[in-house]
Amino acid sequence: MFRRLPGDEARNLVTTTPDTAIVFRPAVVTTPAIITLIIFAWRLLLGLVRTTWRHPIAVLVVAVPVVLSLLYGWRTALLLCTPVPVGLLAWALTNRTSFVHLIGRRLLAWWRLIWLYRRHWQPVMIVSGLGKHVMGRDYLPRLGKVTCTSWADLVTVRMLDGQAVKDWSDRIEALAHGFGAPSCRVSVLKAGRLLLTFPRRDPLATVIPALPIPEMPTVGPVAIGTCEDGTPWLLKILGTHVLVAGATGAGKGSIIWSVIRALLPALRAGLVQVWALDPKLMELSFGRALFGDRYAATPEDCADLLEAAVQVMQERAARFGGVQRNHTPTVEDPFVLVVVDEVAFLTAYQADRDLKRRISAALATLTTQGRAVGIGVLAALQDPRKEVMNIRNLFPDKIALRLDESEQVDMVLGDGARERGALADHISPVPERGAGVGYVRLETSPDPIRVRAAYVTDSDIRAMVATHPAGGERQ
Repeated sequence: MFRRLPGDEARNLVTTTPDTAIVFRPAVVTTPAIITLIIFAWRLLLGLVRTTWRHPIAVLVVAVPVVLSLLYGWRTALLLCTPVPVGLLAWALTNRTSFVHLIGRRLLAWWRLIWLYRRHWQPVMIVSGLGKHVMGRDYLPRLGKVTCTSWADLVTVRMLDGQAVKDWSDRIEALAHGFGAPSCRVSVLKAGRLLLTFPRRDPLATVIPALPIPEMPTVGPVAIGTCEDGTPWLLKILGTHVLVAGATGAGKGSIIWSVIRALLPALRAGLVQVWALDPKLMELSFGRALFGDRYAATPEDCADLLEAAVQVMQERAARFGGVQRNHTPTVEDPFVLVVVDEVAFLTAYQADRDLKRRISAALATLTTQGRAVGIGVLAALQDPRKEVMNIRNLFPDKIALRLDESEQVDMVLGDGARERGALADHISPVPERGAGVGYVRLETSPDPIRVRAAYVTDSDIRAMVATHPAGGERQ
């Protein structure tokens, strides 16, 4: 019992009875040993079956010598197994390409799955926040198949229930550093499954020389460079509009001249006309003879040339209306490509408001109505801010070269492009490594593609002018 003391001593409580607290201990259910052994054996069997299914070659490499040694002795096993590695070595030395394609990359994928991804999967997932540790148990996304290409590892992942693609795209840098890769890209395979791309090397690190001029006239898609996976970069120009954004020295000229170079046979055949707007007087003027009188440099001439293109568009629309919906280039109605080297100078930086209004209105008209009648716009600019270029969303296909700020990537390629791996702000400013390197976002796909445009030198442009003069006068 307790009693209260008078005065200051009343603050102290004194007990005269022993502690009678009751401690409740949870009941412990003991699992029989036989059940534990059965569960362990079942998991071991499932693991062996899963490993054999996923890595049959690796399992055979280990299992066959062991079985032969147990049945016939190690000498017989060595004698029977030796021809296999000797034959593989001879194959690798005599035909390395086929060996790497059929055997080498499969072995590399198995090794990187075991040694890199599976070994580091749990800590990377937990530290990056993509996995959860709850009450002593780890809930992790499921690591799937690893495929090795010539330049990257393609890793399939099954997300946890309740996760979104944005949860992964927000952590691409953590994933890249966690698995020792320079970058990481996230794309959706299907509901709940992702494809992570981890580059092992940079196949676009060296300058690509100017591509050969096509032998036959073509209006596209035209080859202007190389994609990161080694395939040709084919840029669609007919039936679309293309916006190219990049800082000074990022390689916008490489894209413009590579497109013009690929169109030279069609230009000479009269199937294509290139209308050039060159307000800087530094890029397109070098090949001015290719354009004839379809060249403009001053803001006044640029406005007139754009309005002339609008007139051609409206005249064709009046003739094609109710007859055809898609344009096929002919000599009578060639495909018109309007090339604007620095569009921001015309739409934002010049002082004449009337000229800016005329140019902006003409560009908006061409980009909204021109592609159905065979008129496309290829525009390049340095500053992608909306107040500089307020019609950038009218370009279905966009290319982001090296940019100064991370926010500019989404301005050019659309919301979420940088989160999916379009790190245009990380492209090297060294011309030999970064000029012409960029990311493409097409109208048909939200996933950015890393590319590099071929470098067309001054000598190449002179040769183009000498061998492919302008075709005809402006209509």
